[in-house]
Amino acid sequence: MAGLRVLVASSEVVGFAKTGGLADVAGALPRALARRGHQVAVVMPYYHTVRKAGVPVEKTGATLPVQLGDRVLASRLLRARLPNSDVPVYLVEHPPFFERDELPGHGLYQQAMPGGYKSDYLDNAERFTFFCRAVLETVPHLGFTPDVLHANDWQTGLVPVYLNEVYRPKGAYRRMRSVFTIHNIAYQGMFGRDVMRITGLPGWLYNHTQLEFHGHLNFLKAGVVFADAVNTVSPTYAREIQTPEFGYGFEGLLRQLSGKLSGIVNGVDYDQWDPASDGHLAANYTPATVFDNKPLCKADLQRRFDLPEDPAAPVLGVVARLVSQKGIDLVLSAAPGFLDLGCQMIFLGEGDPEYHEQLKAFRAKHPRQVGVYLGFSEAVAHKVEAGSDLFLMPSRYEPCGLNQIYSLKYGTPPVVRATGGLKDTVVNATEENLAAGTATGFAFDAYTGKALYDTVRWALTLMQDRPEDFRQVVRTAMAQDWSWGRSAAEYEALYRRVIG
Repeated sequence: MAGLRVLVASSEVVGFAKTGGLADVAGALPRALARRGHQVAVVMPYYHTVRKAGVPVEKTGATLPVQLGDRVLASRLLRARLPNSDVPVYLVEHPPFFERDELPGHGLYQQAMPGGYKSDYLDNAERFTFFCRAVLETVPHLGFTPDVLHANDWQTGLVPVYLNEVYRPKGAYRRMRSVFTIHNIAYQGMFGRDVMRITGLPGWLYNHTQLEFHGHLNFLKAGVVFADAVNTVSPTYAREIQTPEFGYGFEGLLRQLSGKLSGIVNGVDYDQWDPASDGHLAANYTPATVFDNKPLCKADLQRRFDLPEDPAAPVLGVVARLVSQKGIDLVLSAAPGFLDLGCQMIFLGEGDPEYHEQLKAFRAKHPRQVGVYLGFSEAVAHKVEAGSDLFLMPSRYEPCGLNQIYSLKYGTPPVVRATGGLKDTVVNATEENLAAGTATGFAFDAYTGKALYDTVRWALTLMQDRPEDFRQVVRTAMAQDWSWGRSAAEYEALYRRVIG
């Protein structure tokens, strides 16, 4: 079967600039597609963060004329490559929009405000309208004409609109089709109606069936309505966002367009996340050696957080953004009970200042049982995954999630709330699933601290009183394949459906 030609547009790409899971997808999926024989390129903004990343960048000699309202702004087009691949990454350079992250407290999309909270840049609509048009202007410089233009999240939501309404009559764009991926529907890109003037799109597109959403121009809605296919990052999340609980106002529209909506679970990069070769660990291990060498990782983690090196104390690990979506409130409400059960708890993450303060107070009160790292460290994250006995991920909602998949590979059964991608990737250790040998972790439904506590107690019962059952869960978890090769095959099938 002939290979496909795909252009992936993303506002962030791992190895270049990252704030979340979108970057991981935009970096890993193109490599996996290339390994399957497809021609792939990536396009993203050229942030100051990219300059600091130390990635070799070359000039293409191309300058993109990007229309923004009644102005035409110039943008140089640079080129790099995804690490460990030949996949080109095209970088859209426009310093007034994309180099402000050089300043202290300034990120890709937000800036720090007094009190530790973050606020969106006031010109995000202009910045990403510019980027969306630049994506289309990049096409003549790729050296190939894409079959599929794959846009991701609200920052690229106008790409399918421009393709359909502005660029379609031009030769290279006539046969091109678009796919739009929702990574988290809570982030939508909502702006005032006056932004329509900046987009240069016809005013009649601002109506309730196309671009308008409750009196605003909504970039996410633009992508959903105008793309030829829409997908999100797990089958369960694709169903959940069609309900009022998870749809963030989009449930009716998504039910109406359900024929073009699907879900594909994100993959993980086992080159980076494999306890058999992970250079961050005190000891490497495989399914055959996990019960001999994983305890060495546990002792190393306890030392790293100044906790007693007690092999009998269950270690509960948390690596997460410290925000309500991740269920941090549930963990904190159940935490005193976990300490009463003799557990140690380790937290790694950053987020809302209120959670920072609560965790610092919790650590100060229980210095022999609680470890806290406020911030993010890739090395420490690997140590937590390998050194914990259980990994806590009780999210309020979770489009896909990656840490629970890392935990499976590392033989650290995840304790999750059965929502979104967590439900799709973790098989609950019920008696029935234990008997069938299919259990890979522990799951609960009710969003309560009691449900989390009861589930952890059940996991500890297996661990301490039924060790063979617990070991079976560990071995089954480590045998799962959630690689990008698996996901890329599903994306390939989606692309082929779109181009007919």
